[in-house]
Amino acid sequence: MKKTYDFKKLQNILKTLVNEYGLHDEEIDITCSVLTPKQAIGDPGREDFPIQKGKEKLMQACIETSYGQAFTDMPNGYKGKIKDLTEMKLETNYDRAVFISCLNAVLCKLEKTNHTIHCKDDGPKKCSIKLIEKIQKEYGKPKIALFGYQPAMAEALHDKFPLRIFDLDVANIGKEKQGVLIEEGMCEMQAIDEWADLFLVTGSTICNGSIIQFLTLNKPVIYFGTTIAGAAALLGLNRFCPESS
Repeated sequence: MKKTYDFKKLQNILKTLVNEYGLHDEEIDITCSVLTPKQAIGDPGREDFPIQKGKEKLMQACIETSYGQAFTDMPNGYKGKIKDLTEMKLETNYDRAVFISCLNAVLCKLEKTNHTIHCKDDGPKKCSIKLIEKIQKEYGKPKIALFGYQPAMAEALHDKFPLRIFDLDVANIGKEKQGVLIEEGMCEMQAIDEWADLFLVTGSTICNGSIIQFLTLNKPVIYFGTTIAGAAALLGLNRFCPESS
């Protein structure tokens, strides 16, 4: 059985912030709502995003006027107190999505992270263009391992760089998307590390705990998406999400 990320560090940091800013005593209610595809990404001009196919849902936590989100394959609503999150057991993808979306909302409220709301409409296309520019400027023409099939990114990357794509969705594995064969995401990471010059990793890996396999890689890693907004800020991870708000 593969190891998953230990969330105690993030919970302890959240506990410190809760005490420091008096959020624990205020017992602020947190409500997580599951967004529809239209609410989450609007109309991106294509219909092959995982959320549109029902593979994932976007959970959204709201604290006053601050929001946090998390993609998950185990969506459901939640209502509780901020203090509860510092002690809750994070055993399932649902538990972790509740914690991560709420962590993002708390850090947004405290202005310790930003860009916590998923982009909509032509946002994914614009994001992909900016990603290409960033990679070319900072890394040249690297061999890229993309973990988490994001269709707009995959299409743009395939035109510019040597690319391998890895995913956990069995409906994608073994099929060709944007000219690239989708490989099994639960793979031997050392072999991929030897091939790739750069890893692009979906922030959803923080929810399923698989992020642990990317934290010790020898190659640079860029995490993308709103899900990892808070964790990236707290752990000093390289995150790219320019079109989110």
